[in-house]
Amino acid sequence: MRSVRAKAALGATLVVTVALVAAGAAVLWVLRDNLLGRADLEARLAAREIASQVAAGRAYGKLELPDREQPVQVVDEDGRLRAASEGLEAVTGTGSARVTPEPGPSPTGDDDDDRDDDHGGRADDDDDPGSGEVSEDTGTRSGTATVDGETAAYRFASVEATTPRGETVTVHAGAPLATEQEAVGTVRTAMLAGLPLLLAVVAAATWQTTRRALRPVEGIRREMAAITASADLSRRVPVAGSGDEVERLARTTNETLTALESSVERQRKFVADASHELRSPIASLRTQLEVGEAHPELLDVPGAVADTVRLQALAADLLLLARLDAGERPPDRVVDLGTLVREEVAQRRDRLPVRVAVEPGCEVTGSRGRLAQVLGNLLDNARRHARREVGVSLRRDGAWAVLEVSDDGPGVPPDQRERIFERFVRLDDARSRDDGGAGLGLAIARDIALRHGGTLVVADGAVFRLRLPLAGVSVSGSGPDAGSGR
Repeated sequence: MRSVRAKAALGATLVVTVALVAAGAAVLWVLRDNLLGRADLEARLAAREIASQVAAGRAYGKLELPDREQPVQVVDEDGRLRAASEGLEAVTGTGSARVTPEPGPSPTGDDDDDRDDDHGGRADDDDDPGSGEVSEDTGTRSGTATVDGETAAYRFASVEATTPRGETVTVHAGAPLATEQEAVGTVRTAMLAGLPLLLAVVAAATWQTTRRALRPVEGIRREMAAITASADLSRRVPVAGSGDEVERLARTTNETLTALESSVERQRKFVADASHELRSPIASLRTQLEVGEAHPELLDVPGAVADTVRLQALAADLLLLARLDAGERPPDRVVDLGTLVREEVAQRRDRLPVRVAVEPGCEVTGSRGRLAQVLGNLLDNARRHARREVGVSLRRDGAWAVLEVSDDGPGVPPDQRERIFERFVRLDDARSRDDGGAGLGLAIARDIALRHGGTLVVADGAVFRLRLPLAGVSVSGSGPDAGSGR
Protein backbone atom coordinates (compact mmCIF):
# COMPACT_ATOMS: atom_id res chain seq x y z
CA MET A 1 0.00 0.00 0.00
CA ARG A 2 3.01 2.32 -0.02
CA SER A 3 2.93 2.30 -3.81
CA VAL A 4 1.26 5.22 -5.54
CA ARG A 5 -0.25 2.78 -8.03
CA ALA A 6 -1.81 0.71 -5.24
CA LYS A 7 -3.15 3.81 -3.50
CA ALA A 8 -4.58 5.15 -6.76
CA ALA A 9 -6.18 1.80 -7.63
CA LEU A 10 -7.64 1.44 -4.13
CA GLY A 11 -8.90 5.02 -4.11
CA ALA A 12 -10.51 4.71 -7.53
CA THR A 13 -12.10 1.39 -6.56
CA LEU A 14 -13.53 2.86 -3.36
CA VAL A 15 -14.90 5.89 -5.22
CA VAL A 16 -16.50 3.71 -7.90
CA THR A 17 -17.89 1.41 -5.20
CA VAL A 18 -19.56 4.28 -3.40
CA ALA A 19 -20.86 5.70 -6.69
CA LEU A 20 -22.22 2.35 -7.87
CA VAL A 21 -23.85 1.57 -4.53
CA ALA A 22 -25.47 5.00 -4.47
CA ALA A 23 -26.58 4.69 -8.09
CA GLY A 24 -27.86 1.16 -7.52
CA ALA A 25 -29.82 2.23 -4.45
CA ALA A 26 -31.33 5.10 -6.43
CA VAL A 27 -32.29 2.77 -9.29
CA LEU A 28 -33.88 0.27 -6.90
CA TRP A 29 -35.74 3.07 -5.12
CA VAL A 30 -37.08 4.49 -8.39
CA LEU A 31 -38.03 1.03 -9.65
CA ARG A 32 -39.77 0.13 -6.41
CA ASP A 33 -41.56 3.49 -6.31
CA ASN A 34 -42.83 3.04 -9.88
CA LEU A 35 -44.04 -0.49 -9.20
CA LEU A 36 -45.68 0.60 -5.98
CA GLY A 37 -47.38 3.37 -7.92
CA ARG A 38 -48.76 0.84 -10.36
CA ALA A 39 -49.99 -1.35 -7.51
CA ASP A 40 -51.59 1.67 -5.82
CA LEU A 41 -53.36 2.60 -9.05
CA GLU A 42 -54.63 -0.94 -9.50
CA ALA A 43 -55.85 -1.10 -5.91
CA ARG A 44 -57.54 2.32 -6.15
CA LEU A 45 -59.37 1.38 -9.35
CA ALA A 46 -60.63 -1.84 -7.78
CA ALA A 47 -61.69 -0.12 -4.55
CA ARG A 48 -63.52 2.67 -6.33
CA GLU A 49 -65.28 0.20 -8.65
CA ILE A 50 -66.64 -1.75 -5.66
CA ALA A 51 -67.48 1.48 -3.81
CA SER A 52 -69.47 2.63 -6.84
CA GLN A 53 -71.50 -0.58 -6.70
CA VAL A 54 -72.20 -0.07 -3.00
CA ALA A 55 -73.20 3.56 -3.57
CA ALA A 56 -75.51 2.44 -6.37
CA GLY A 57 -77.41 0.25 -3.92
CA ARG A 58 -76.25 -3.18 -4.97
CA ALA A 59 -76.61 -5.80 -2.28
CA TYR A 60 -73.44 -6.82 -0.46
CA GLY A 61 -73.90 -10.43 -1.48
CA LYS A 62 -74.29 -9.47 -5.14
CA LEU A 63 -71.18 -7.24 -5.44
CA GLU A 64 -68.96 -8.00 -8.42
CA LEU A 65 -65.60 -8.55 -6.69
CA PRO A 66 -62.22 -8.99 -8.43
CA ASP A 67 -60.55 -12.34 -8.79
CA ARG A 68 -58.65 -14.05 -6.01
CA GLU A 69 -55.47 -12.10 -6.73
CA GLN A 70 -57.13 -8.97 -5.33
CA PRO A 71 -58.49 -9.46 -1.80
CA VAL A 72 -61.44 -7.21 -0.88
CA GLN A 73 -63.15 -6.21 2.36
CA VAL A 74 -66.26 -4.07 2.81
CA VAL A 75 -66.50 -2.89 6.42
CA ASP A 76 -69.26 -0.71 7.86
CA GLU A 77 -68.78 2.09 10.32
CA ASP A 78 -69.36 -0.29 13.25
CA GLY A 79 -66.47 -2.50 12.14
CA ARG A 80 -68.66 -5.32 10.85
CA LEU A 81 -67.53 -7.07 7.69
CA ARG A 82 -70.29 -6.82 5.10
CA ALA A 83 -68.54 -8.44 2.15
CA ALA A 84 -65.20 -10.15 1.41
CA SER A 85 -63.54 -11.72 -1.59
CA GLU A 86 -63.71 -15.45 -2.05
CA GLY A 87 -60.92 -17.52 -0.48
CA LEU A 88 -59.73 -14.76 1.88
CA GLU A 89 -58.44 -16.42 5.05
CA ALA A 90 -56.45 -13.65 6.79
CA VAL A 91 -55.56 -10.04 6.18
CA THR A 92 -53.42 -7.31 7.76
CA GLY A 93 -52.94 -3.65 6.94
CA THR A 94 -56.61 -2.77 6.40
CA GLY A 95 -57.56 -2.11 10.00
CA SER A 96 -59.88 -5.11 10.13
CA ALA A 97 -58.82 -8.71 10.45
CA ARG A 98 -62.30 -10.11 9.81
CA VAL A 99 -62.64 -12.43 6.81
CA THR A 100 -66.21 -13.77 7.30
CA PRO A 101 -69.06 -11.40 6.32
CA GLU A 102 -71.87 -10.80 8.82
CA PRO A 103 -75.55 -10.71 7.71
CA GLY A 104 -77.25 -7.35 7.61
CA PRO A 105 -79.56 -5.15 5.61
CA SER A 106 -78.81 -4.36 2.02
CA PRO A 107 -77.54 -0.90 1.03
CA THR A 108 -81.12 0.08 0.04
CA GLY A 109 -82.80 -1.33 3.11
CA ASP A 110 -84.47 -4.18 1.14
CA ASP A 111 -83.59 -7.84 1.16
CA ASP A 112 -80.93 -8.97 -1.23
CA ASP A 113 -83.48 -11.13 -3.11
CA ASP A 114 -85.72 -8.16 -3.76
CA ARG A 115 -82.82 -6.37 -5.42
CA ASP A 116 -82.36 -9.22 -7.92
CA ASP A 117 -84.55 -7.75 -10.59
CA ASP A 118 -84.42 -7.50 -14.33
CA HIS A 119 -81.35 -5.35 -14.06
CA GLY A 120 -79.30 -8.27 -12.86
CA GLY A 121 -79.41 -7.23 -9.23
CA ARG A 122 -78.08 -3.69 -9.90
CA ALA A 123 -80.12 -0.75 -8.74
CA ASP A 124 -81.31 1.64 -11.39
CA ASP A 125 -79.62 4.90 -10.52
CA ASP A 126 -82.02 6.85 -12.71
CA ASP A 127 -85.08 5.42 -10.92
CA ASP A 128 -83.50 5.73 -7.46
CA PRO A 129 -82.99 9.34 -6.51
CA GLY A 130 -81.64 8.21 -3.17
CA SER A 131 -78.39 6.79 -4.57
CA GLY A 132 -75.32 7.04 -2.33
CA GLU A 133 -71.96 8.57 -3.12
CA VAL A 134 -68.26 7.67 -3.20
CA SER A 135 -65.64 9.74 -1.35
CA GLU A 136 -62.97 11.45 -3.39
CA ASP A 137 -60.31 10.60 -0.81
CA THR A 138 -58.41 7.36 -1.24
CA GLY A 139 -55.83 6.06 1.21
CA THR A 140 -53.19 3.41 0.53
CA ARG A 141 -51.10 1.25 2.82
CA SER A 142 -49.10 -1.97 2.69
CA GLY A 143 -50.22 -5.24 4.25
CA THR A 144 -50.52 -8.97 3.76
CA ALA A 145 -53.33 -11.34 2.89
CA THR A 146 -53.75 -15.11 2.94
CA VAL A 147 -55.79 -16.41 0.04
CA ASP A 148 -56.36 -20.14 -0.37
CA GLY A 149 -53.55 -20.86 2.06
CA GLU A 150 -50.94 -18.63 0.39
CA THR A 151 -49.76 -15.50 2.17
CA ALA A 152 -48.37 -12.62 0.11
CA ALA A 153 -47.73 -8.89 0.35
CA TYR A 154 -50.33 -6.49 -0.99
CA ARG A 155 -50.94 -2.80 -1.44
CA PHE A 156 -54.39 -1.89 -0.10
CA ALA A 157 -56.49 1.09 -1.17
CA SER A 158 -59.30 2.29 1.09
CA VAL A 159 -62.34 4.27 -0.12
CA GLU A 160 -65.43 5.32 1.80
CA ALA A 161 -68.83 4.96 0.21
CA THR A 162 -72.31 5.98 1.38
CA THR A 163 -75.22 3.64 0.62
CA PRO A 164 -78.63 4.94 -0.54
CA ARG A 165 -79.98 4.41 2.99
CA GLY A 166 -77.21 6.63 4.42
CA GLU A 167 -74.89 3.96 5.82
CA THR A 168 -71.15 4.60 5.45
CA VAL A 169 -68.87 1.68 4.62
CA THR A 170 -65.19 1.44 3.79
CA VAL A 171 -64.03 -0.63 0.84
CA HIS A 172 -60.52 -2.14 1.09
CA ALA A 173 -59.11 -3.55 -2.15
CA GLY A 174 -55.63 -4.98 -2.53
CA ALA A 175 -53.19 -5.31 -5.39
CA PRO A 176 -50.43 -7.94 -5.18
CA LEU A 177 -46.78 -6.85 -4.76
CA ALA A 178 -45.27 -10.06 -6.01
CA THR A 179 -44.32 -8.50 -9.34
CA GLU A 180 -42.69 -5.54 -7.60
CA GLN A 181 -40.76 -7.76 -5.22
CA GLU A 182 -39.64 -10.08 -8.01
CA ALA A 183 -38.49 -7.18 -10.25
CA VAL A 184 -36.61 -5.42 -7.44
CA GLY A 185 -35.03 -8.68 -6.32
CA THR A 186 -33.91 -9.52 -9.86
CA VAL A 187 -32.33 -6.10 -10.38
CA ARG A 188 -30.67 -6.22 -6.97
CA THR A 189 -29.25 -9.67 -7.62
CA ALA A 190 -27.91 -8.60 -11.01
CA MET A 191 -26.26 -5.54 -9.48
CA LEU A 192 -24.66 -7.53 -6.67
CA ALA A 193 -23.42 -10.13 -9.13
CA GLY A 194 -21.90 -7.59 -11.53
CA LEU A 195 -20.43 -5.25 -8.90
CA PRO A 196 -17.31 -7.33 -8.04
CA LEU A 197 -16.46 -7.85 -11.71
CA LEU A 198 -16.86 -4.15 -12.46
CA LEU A 199 -14.74 -3.17 -9.46
CA ALA A 200 -12.04 -5.61 -10.55
CA VAL A 201 -12.01 -4.05 -14.01
CA VAL A 202 -11.79 -0.53 -12.50
CA ALA A 203 -8.92 -1.55 -10.19
CA ALA A 204 -6.98 -3.22 -13.01
CA ALA A 205 -7.51 -0.31 -15.40
CA THR A 206 -6.47 2.21 -12.74
CA TRP A 207 -3.39 0.15 -11.90
CA GLN A 208 -2.28 -0.02 -15.53
CA THR A 209 -3.08 3.64 -16.24
CA THR A 210 -1.23 4.82 -13.14
CA ARG A 211 1.71 2.56 -13.96
CA ARG A 212 1.97 4.02 -17.43
CA ALA A 213 1.59 7.59 -16.13
CA LEU A 214 4.26 7.09 -13.46
CA ARG A 215 6.77 5.41 -15.76
CA PRO A 216 8.48 8.75 -16.60
CA VAL A 217 8.56 9.60 -12.89
CA GLU A 218 10.38 6.34 -12.22
CA GLY A 219 12.85 7.26 -14.97
CA ILE A 220 13.43 10.62 -13.27
CA ARG A 221 13.94 8.88 -9.93
CA ARG A 222 16.49 6.42 -11.36
CA GLU A 223 18.42 9.21 -13.05
CA MET A 224 18.43 11.31 -9.89
CA ALA A 225 19.69 8.30 -7.94
CA ALA A 226 22.46 7.82 -10.52
CA ILE A 227 23.38 11.51 -10.32
CA THR A 228 23.52 11.32 -6.54
CA ALA A 229 25.69 8.21 -6.65
CA SER A 230 28.08 9.57 -9.28
CA ALA A 231 28.06 13.21 -8.05
CA ASP A 232 28.01 14.20 -11.73
CA LEU A 233 25.82 17.29 -11.83
CA SER A 234 26.22 17.64 -15.58
CA ARG A 235 23.74 14.81 -16.15
CA ARG A 236 20.06 15.55 -16.70
CA VAL A 237 16.86 13.60 -16.23
CA PRO A 238 14.90 12.47 -19.31
CA VAL A 239 12.11 14.79 -20.47
CA ALA A 240 9.05 13.13 -21.99
CA GLY A 241 7.26 15.18 -24.59
CA SER A 242 3.86 14.53 -23.04
CA GLY A 243 3.09 18.15 -22.21
CA ASP A 244 1.69 17.21 -18.81
CA GLU A 245 2.77 17.65 -15.19
CA VAL A 246 5.41 14.94 -15.51
CA GLU A 247 7.14 16.83 -18.31
CA ARG A 248 7.03 20.04 -16.28
CA LEU A 249 8.45 18.14 -13.32
CA ALA A 250 11.34 16.88 -15.46
CA ARG A 251 12.08 20.35 -16.83
CA THR A 252 11.97 21.89 -13.37
CA THR A 253 14.27 19.14 -12.10
CA ASN A 254 16.75 19.86 -14.89
CA GLU A 255 16.59 23.58 -14.12
CA THR A 256 17.30 22.78 -10.49
CA LEU A 257 20.22 20.60 -11.48
CA THR A 258 21.55 23.40 -13.69
CA ALA A 259 21.29 25.89 -10.84
CA LEU A 260 22.89 23.40 -8.47
CA GLU A 261 25.71 22.71 -10.90
CA SER A 262 26.33 26.44 -11.32
CA SER A 263 26.26 26.91 -7.56
CA VAL A 264 28.71 24.08 -6.99
CA GLU A 265 31.02 25.35 -9.73
CA ARG A 266 30.83 28.85 -8.29
CA GLN A 267 31.56 27.48 -4.84
CA ARG A 268 34.53 25.48 -6.12
CA LYS A 269 35.87 28.51 -7.94
CA PHE A 270 35.32 30.60 -4.84
CA VAL A 271 37.23 28.13 -2.68
CA ALA A 272 40.07 27.94 -5.24
CA ASP A 273 40.28 31.73 -5.56
CA ALA A 274 40.11 32.18 -1.79
CA SER A 275 42.88 29.64 -1.31
CA HIS A 276 44.99 31.43 -3.91
CA GLU A 277 44.40 34.83 -2.31
CA LEU A 278 45.14 33.52 1.17
CA ARG A 279 48.29 31.68 0.09
CA SER A 280 50.12 34.81 -1.00
CA PRO A 281 49.93 36.86 2.24
CA ILE A 282 50.47 33.78 4.38
CA ALA A 283 53.55 32.76 2.36
CA SER A 284 54.90 36.33 2.48
CA LEU A 285 54.31 36.59 6.22
CA ARG A 286 55.97 33.23 6.85
CA THR A 287 58.98 34.21 4.77
CA GLN A 288 59.42 37.44 6.67
CA LEU A 289 59.12 35.67 10.02
CA GLU A 290 61.63 33.00 9.02
CA VAL A 291 64.09 35.65 7.84
CA GLY A 292 63.53 37.60 11.05
CA GLU A 293 64.16 34.50 13.09
CA ALA A 294 67.47 33.84 11.32
CA HIS A 295 68.48 37.46 10.93
CA PRO A 296 66.61 39.73 13.33
CA GLU A 297 68.22 42.81 11.83
CA LEU A 298 66.56 42.04 8.46
CA LEU A 299 62.99 41.63 9.80
CA ASP A 300 60.55 43.81 7.81
CA VAL A 301 58.05 44.62 10.55
CA PRO A 302 55.97 47.10 8.49
CA GLY A 303 55.68 44.56 5.67
CA ALA A 304 54.62 41.83 8.11
CA VAL A 305 52.02 44.12 9.61
CA ALA A 306 50.71 45.03 6.14
CA ASP A 307 50.42 41.36 5.17
CA THR A 308 48.64 40.62 8.44
CA VAL A 309 46.19 43.47 7.87
CA ARG A 310 45.55 42.31 4.31
CA LEU A 311 45.02 38.76 5.54
CA GLN A 312 42.62 39.96 8.23
CA ALA A 313 40.64 42.06 5.73
CA LEU A 314 40.42 39.14 3.32
CA ALA A 315 39.17 36.82 6.07
CA ALA A 316 36.55 39.40 7.07
CA ASP A 317 35.36 39.71 3.46
CA LEU A 318 35.11 35.96 3.08
CA LEU A 319 33.12 35.70 6.29
CA LEU A 320 30.77 38.45 5.12
CA LEU A 321 30.22 36.72 1.78
CA ALA A 322 29.42 33.49 3.62
CA ARG A 323 26.79 35.33 5.68
CA LEU A 324 25.28 36.92 2.61
CA ASP A 325 25.16 33.58 0.82
CA ALA A 326 23.40 32.13 3.86
CA GLY A 327 20.60 34.67 3.35
CA GLU A 328 21.46 37.29 5.95
CA ARG A 329 18.80 40.01 5.92
CA PRO A 330 19.31 43.61 7.04
CA PRO A 331 17.48 44.91 10.12
CA ASP A 332 14.35 47.01 9.75
CA ARG A 333 15.94 50.31 10.80
CA VAL A 334 15.78 53.73 9.19
CA VAL A 335 19.14 55.08 8.02
CA ASP A 336 19.70 58.67 6.92
CA LEU A 337 21.78 58.11 3.82
CA GLY A 338 22.87 61.76 3.59
CA THR A 339 24.31 61.77 7.10
CA LEU A 340 25.99 58.45 6.42
CA VAL A 341 27.68 59.82 3.28
CA ARG A 342 28.99 62.92 5.03
CA GLU A 343 30.35 60.99 7.99
CA GLU A 344 32.04 58.31 5.91
CA VAL A 345 33.68 60.81 3.57
CA ALA A 346 34.80 63.01 6.48
CA GLN A 347 36.63 60.23 8.29
CA ARG A 348 38.55 58.98 5.25
CA ARG A 349 42.11 60.14 4.56
CA ASP A 350 42.30 59.75 0.80
CA ARG A 351 45.10 61.20 -1.28
CA LEU A 352 42.53 62.73 -3.63
CA PRO A 353 39.75 65.14 -2.75
CA VAL A 354 36.17 63.86 -2.64
CA ARG A 355 33.46 66.14 -3.99
CA VAL A 356 30.14 65.60 -2.17
CA ALA A 357 26.64 66.70 -3.24
CA VAL A 358 23.83 65.48 -0.97
CA GLU A 359 20.09 66.08 -1.32
CA PRO A 360 18.22 65.95 2.02
CA GLY A 361 15.41 63.53 2.80
CA CYS A 362 17.08 60.35 1.56
CA GLU A 363 16.19 57.87 4.29
CA VAL A 364 16.32 54.13 3.64
CA THR A 365 15.71 51.00 5.67
CA GLY A 366 18.53 48.60 6.49
CA SER A 367 21.88 48.14 8.22
CA ARG A 368 23.94 51.30 8.65
CA GLY A 369 27.15 49.29 8.90
CA ARG A 370 26.49 47.33 5.72
CA LEU A 371 25.56 50.46 3.74
CA ALA A 372 28.68 52.20 5.04
CA GLN A 373 30.67 49.22 3.77
CA VAL A 374 29.11 49.58 0.32
CA LEU A 375 30.06 53.27 0.22
CA GLY A 376 33.57 52.49 1.46
CA ASN A 377 34.11 49.81 -1.18
CA LEU A 378 32.90 52.14 -3.93
CA LEU A 379 35.18 54.94 -2.68
CA ASP A 380 38.15 52.54 -2.52
CA ASN A 381 37.45 51.43 -6.08
CA ALA A 382 37.16 55.03 -7.28
CA ARG A 383 40.38 56.07 -5.49
CA ARG A 384 42.35 53.33 -7.25
CA HIS A 385 41.36 54.58 -10.71
CA ALA A 386 40.88 58.35 -10.23
CA ARG A 387 43.42 60.84 -11.58
CA ARG A 388 42.52 64.05 -9.73
CA GLU A 389 39.26 63.70 -7.76
CA VAL A 390 36.36 61.47 -6.72
CA GLY A 391 32.72 62.54 -6.77
CA VAL A 392 29.85 61.42 -4.51
CA SER A 393 26.25 62.52 -5.13
CA LEU A 394 22.99 61.58 -3.43
CA ARG A 395 19.51 62.46 -4.71
CA ARG A 396 15.89 61.35 -4.68
CA ASP A 397 14.37 59.77 -7.76
CA GLY A 398 10.69 59.06 -7.13
CA ALA A 399 10.52 56.27 -4.55
CA TRP A 400 14.27 55.65 -4.75
CA ALA A 401 17.40 57.09 -3.23
CA VAL A 402 20.19 57.23 -5.83
CA LEU A 403 23.83 57.28 -4.69
CA GLU A 404 26.49 57.75 -7.36
CA VAL A 405 30.26 57.43 -6.89
CA SER A 406 32.36 58.56 -9.84
CA ASP A 407 35.98 59.22 -10.70
CA ASP A 408 37.87 60.86 -13.57
CA GLY A 409 39.69 57.69 -14.48
CA PRO A 410 39.54 55.72 -17.72
CA GLY A 411 36.24 54.03 -16.78
CA VAL A 412 35.13 50.45 -17.16
CA PRO A 413 34.94 48.94 -20.67
CA PRO A 414 31.34 48.06 -21.65
CA ASP A 415 32.15 44.37 -21.96
CA GLN A 416 33.50 44.29 -18.38
CA ARG A 417 30.67 46.15 -16.60
CA GLU A 418 29.02 42.99 -15.30
CA ARG A 419 32.13 40.91 -14.90
CA ILE A 420 33.70 43.29 -12.36
CA PHE A 421 30.94 42.37 -9.89
CA GLU A 422 32.02 38.73 -9.88
CA ARG A 423 34.09 37.48 -6.98
CA PHE A 424 37.90 37.63 -7.21
CA VAL A 425 37.68 39.46 -10.53
CA ARG A 426 40.17 42.31 -11.04
CA LEU A 427 40.93 44.14 -14.22
CA ASP A 428 44.53 44.04 -15.45
CA ASP A 429 45.48 47.49 -14.11
CA ALA A 430 44.28 46.52 -10.63
CA ARG A 431 46.37 43.40 -10.21
CA SER A 432 49.04 44.88 -8.04
CA ARG A 433 49.32 43.49 -4.58
CA ASP A 434 49.16 46.88 -2.89
CA ASP A 435 46.29 48.52 -4.77
CA GLY A 436 44.40 45.74 -6.49
CA GLY A 437 42.77 44.13 -3.46
CA ALA A 438 41.32 40.65 -3.58
CA GLY A 439 38.55 41.45 -6.08
CA LEU A 440 35.78 41.09 -3.49
CA GLY A 441 34.81 44.69 -2.80
CA LEU A 442 32.39 45.22 -5.68
CA ALA A 443 30.92 41.72 -5.30
CA ILE A 444 30.22 42.41 -1.63
CA ALA A 445 28.76 45.83 -2.46
CA ARG A 446 26.29 44.37 -4.98
CA ASP A 447 25.23 41.55 -2.65
CA ILE A 448 24.54 44.06 0.13
CA ALA A 449 22.56 46.26 -2.27
CA LEU A 450 20.43 43.29 -3.34
CA ARG A 451 19.79 42.32 0.29
CA HIS A 452 18.49 45.87 0.86
CA GLY A 453 16.10 45.62 -2.09
CA GLY A 454 18.22 47.80 -4.36
CA THR A 455 20.59 47.58 -7.31
CA LEU A 456 24.21 48.45 -8.02
CA VAL A 457 25.38 48.95 -11.61
CA VAL A 458 27.93 50.83 -13.64
CA ALA A 459 25.84 53.62 -15.17
CA ASP A 460 28.32 55.16 -17.58
CA GLY A 461 32.07 54.92 -17.77
CA ALA A 462 33.34 55.31 -14.23
CA VAL A 463 30.02 56.10 -12.49
CA PHE A 464 28.77 53.48 -10.02
CA ARG A 465 25.06 53.93 -9.26
CA LEU A 466 23.43 52.51 -6.12
CA ARG A 467 19.63 52.63 -5.95
CA LEU A 468 17.81 51.90 -2.69
CA PRO A 469 14.07 52.15 -1.90
CA LEU A 470 13.17 55.06 0.33
CA ALA A 471 11.84 54.21 3.79
CA GLY A 472 8.06 54.17 4.02
CA VAL A 473 7.55 54.47 0.25
CA SER A 474 6.16 51.53 -1.73
CA VAL A 475 7.99 50.69 -4.94
CA SER A 476 7.19 48.37 -7.82
CA GLY A 477 9.86 46.30 -9.50
CA SER A 478 13.50 46.97 -8.77
CA GLY A 479 13.98 50.27 -10.55
CA PRO A 480 15.05 51.17 -14.05
CA ASP A 481 18.57 49.94 -13.51
CA ALA A 482 17.49 46.42 -12.59
CA GLY A 483 18.45 44.87 -15.88
CA SER A 484 21.32 47.06 -16.98
CA GLY A 485 24.98 46.30 -16.57
CA ARG A 486 27.90 48.53 -15.76
